[in-house]
Amino acid sequence: MLSLFGTAGSASIWVPGLLIVAGILGIIVPVIPGLLIAVVGVLIWALDLGTTTGWVVFGICLAIYAAGLALQFLLPGRRMKAAGIGTSTLLLGALLGIIGFFVIPVIGGPLGFVLGIYLVEMGQSRDRAQAWAQTKVALRGVLHSMGIELIAGMSVLTTWIVGVLITR
Repeated sequence: MLSLFGTAGSASIWVPGLLIVAGILGIIVPVIPGLLIAVVGVLIWALDLGTTTGWVVFGICLAIYAAGLALQFLLPGRRMKAAGIGTSTLLLGALLGIIGFFVIPVIGGPLGFVLGIYLVEMGQSRDRAQAWAQTKVALRGVLHSMGIELIAGMSVLTTWIVGVLITR
């Protein structure tokens, strides 16, 4: 049977697999929407496979994606709000992060985010120590968010591998 990507078996596994791995790398280096790219890789595999098992695996991966997104915003966000970091502070930090990404490629994003959080907190409290403490809380929250997304991405990869092994 011919697949969307060449002969059955080889490219129909490698192309989705490479997309999933690229998605996971996109979580670590936040340039692309990593978790979404990983799920798209599983979708391509499920479309190509065209079996009930493929669609069940895709459905599980989609549920992992949704759970990862929900947890990514709920858990770190709750901790940051409890520490007194408002949504507007995070939005301004993200805005400076985006600007920083284009000013200084790759490292400008994180630097701009940190600088944005620090400047907003400094403007609110007028205390450097308190502003830096709040910035560290925000950074921990962002790292927790990335960790949750990475766990979800690895779960998508593992689920897909199990699906591939089952359908062979």
